[in-house]
Amino acid sequence: MTNLTLTTPLVFWEDGTIRVANSRVTLDTIVRQFKLGATAEQIQEDFSSLNLREIYAVLAFYLEQTDYVEDYLRKQKAEAKETIEFIEKNLTTENLRASIRVRHRDLQNR
Repeated sequence: MTNLTLTTPLVFWEDGTIRVANSRVTLDTIVRQFKLGATAEQIQEDFSSLNLREIYAVLAFYLEQTDYVEDYLRKQKAEAKETIEFIEKNLTTENLRASIRVRHRDLQNR
């Protein structure tokens, strides 16, 4: 019996995300589309920079390593939530909004 090894075109980026090699498309994105019922061909329509071999390989990886990928997705979601909370707490937009209102008013008065 011979075991065949398939390569998966996934790479870790410095920011901790997993992406399809030579693209900016994340594992998260492909898995989300797949869970919504998209076929590999439909996913390729949305991400034409990927070929079907890459998409099928990513889907196979997800199906073979579901626990690992779901854990990764949970961590990504938690980190995104922390980032949003930090932005909402520390980076107010009041000054920017006031500046935009003044500029808008000035443009209307011309």
